[in-house]
Amino acid sequence: MSSSSKSLKIGIVGFGTFGQFLANTMIKQGHTLTATSRTDYSQLCDQMGIHFFRDITAFLDADMDVILLCTSISSLSEVVGSMPLACLKRPTLFVDVLSVKEHPKNLLLKVLPEESDILCTHPMFGPVSGKNGWQNLTFMFDKVRIKDEVTCSKFLQIFASEGCKMVEMSCEEHDKAAAKSQFITHTIGRTLAEMDIKSTPIDTKGFQTLVELKKPVMGCSFDLYSGLFVYNRFARQELENLEHALHKVKEMLVQRIDEGQNPERTES
Repeated sequence: MSSSSKSLKIGIVGFGTFGQFLANTMIKQGHTLTATSRTDYSQLCDQMGIHFFRDITAFLDADMDVILLCTSISSLSEVVGSMPLACLKRPTLFVDVLSVKEHPKNLLLKVLPEESDILCTHPMFGPVSGKNGWQNLTFMFDKVRIKDEVTCSKFLQIFASEGCKMVEMSCEEHDKAAAKSQFITHTIGRTLAEMDIKSTPIDTKGFQTLVELKKPVMGCSFDLYSGLFVYNRFARQELENLEHALHKVKEMLVQRIDEGQNPERTES
């Protein structure tokens, strides 16, 4: 980072695969990181130059500019609820990176101190799609409650400086769009996996695309996938729309048989 005045003290809550993925770039940019997690990542953090706290109270007492929530969707409420927020030394920017947005927004507005800022975000990429850099990858954000624009701007610059496509939208708009895109993609990918589709000697390009779709989707945990459904109020309708569409396509095919286009009938 060209200027130390641009560096942030960032504390990561939940240092799993995604937290580690973000941390690598933040360290490269010159930010100072601390971390805490239910799993003991102290050895890995030592190797990365990150101070790891087993105790959440000591973590909050470390005086950070930003607390970055990288928990699973389903555990966010429990994790935030267990934080002794009175230990915060000063107003702090809380950022989440969950794949749903209304849920963390409503939770953080409910439980965080009034002086804490809230930035809800969703990097629309991960360790696989972002392994060669973040150029032209989408980063969605919603400034839910921001009083300290300087700190917020510095955090967003982490992603903008890597070439991300920065998209500001409301949490509600995000969840509507994500139910139609991310959730449906995961649903179709998992459906194909249940069918156990595999490459054949006569694959078309289209079929190869379907086989490839299955791989990244099945690389994500079912906990993540179920979170996209349980914690996004728009997902149920999209699942019903998908079921209805498949049923309609099936009816159209069956109708052709009923109209006399049954090959068994025409050949006899």
